[in-house]
Amino acid sequence: METLLELIDERPLENVLGVEMFRPKRVIYICPEGSSDRHTRRHLSAYFRHRGVDAELVFLSVSMYDAEAVLRVLREAVDRYNDCALDITGGTDAVLFAAGRLCAQTPIPVFTYSRKKNRFYSIQNAPFAEGLACDVVYSVEDSFLMAGGSMRQGRVDNAILSRYLEDFDPFFRLYLRHRRDWTRIVNYIQRISPAAADGFIPLAVSGGYTVKGERGSVIAAPEEALEELQEMGFLSELRIVPGEKVSFRFRDKQIRAWLRDVGSVLELYVYKACLDTGLFDDVRTSAVVDWESDGRTNAVSNELDVMATRGVTPVFISCKTCDVKTEALNELAILRDRFGGQIARAAIVTAEKGGAPMRNRAGELNIDVIDLSDLQAGRLESRLRKLMRAEG
Repeated sequence: METLLELIDERPLENVLGVEMFRPKRVIYICPEGSSDRHTRRHLSAYFRHRGVDAELVFLSVSMYDAEAVLRVLREAVDRYNDCALDITGGTDAVLFAAGRLCAQTPIPVFTYSRKKNRFYSIQNAPFAEGLACDVVYSVEDSFLMAGGSMRQGRVDNAILSRYLEDFDPFFRLYLRHRRDWTRIVNYIQRISPAAADGFIPLAVSGGYTVKGERGSVIAAPEEALEELQEMGFLSELRIVPGEKVSFRFRDKQIRAWLRDVGSVLELYVYKACLDTGLFDDVRTSAVVDWESDGRTNAVSNELDVMATRGVTPVFISCKTCDVKTEALNELAILRDRFGGQIARAAIVTAEKGGAPMRNRAGELNIDVIDLSDLQAGRLESRLRKLMRAEG
């Protein structure tokens, strides 16, 4: 097979997987007409450059709902290029109908991919694909790029996280002990450790025993939590004068950032749990996806708390230290469907007890719910394994 016919689909994986498995010299994409076709050409070319796939890409535009027109384009492609094979993993109903008519008229090799079995299968005259296991492995960045997006660094530099892995479990245990007061604890640390006027970020801080909170409230120093943070090495030189003054020093700028952000503790814990399962080929936290891959300052973007990949399967995880709103579930489902398609999986991890209405909505969207009871019982890793259908 030198030439592969691909039927463009809304699901990103279907457009690239056959190419990466069989590495043809030429790929002919049957694309929809209009501006979406231009975007498809641009992002697929960029994606294959990123993946090191050196194939000639040919794009043929046609109405994806006109079976006769699609059949005509397919026939022309088969007549022009020798040694063609057809991948029918993707495509609209009309396109697949046209492909079926083509198969009835010519003995062209035809194959498809089974998401459930992660194997390719011959549909017609394609013994090279029969039962072939898919061994392609994608990174988190690959998942965004194949869908026409791009990944930018978020609040966390993932390259440094290996230096902190041993801190994440004790950090989370501290959080569980002070969960009900966590927002107040973080707010106190935020108020006592502002950046300097020139933007300098000091590690040594000093301030009042009480600070102003929101809407005129007063927040007293969380003495017990501060002492525990010093014991685990996040703070040093802690000095508390009850009713008067508090001073301490952050270990470094990264620890300072995490202690000033309410949600970081759960995100880091989930990130490490993903690593500890040993299931995933790539794990990222705080990954920002640019939907249009153009880097504009006003481009549509979203931040993913944790994302992982296993083989060709992307996993989208949202972390919430508060109650889960319907909007958060909807946003997670949209991101999963846009950048992962049907093969992707999604979970929401909440440090609250998941109520029935939230669970029902999550079930409707095919999102797994991992809640406080799972976290307190140490079941996070087993729940992640279950999500990937690899329990035990």
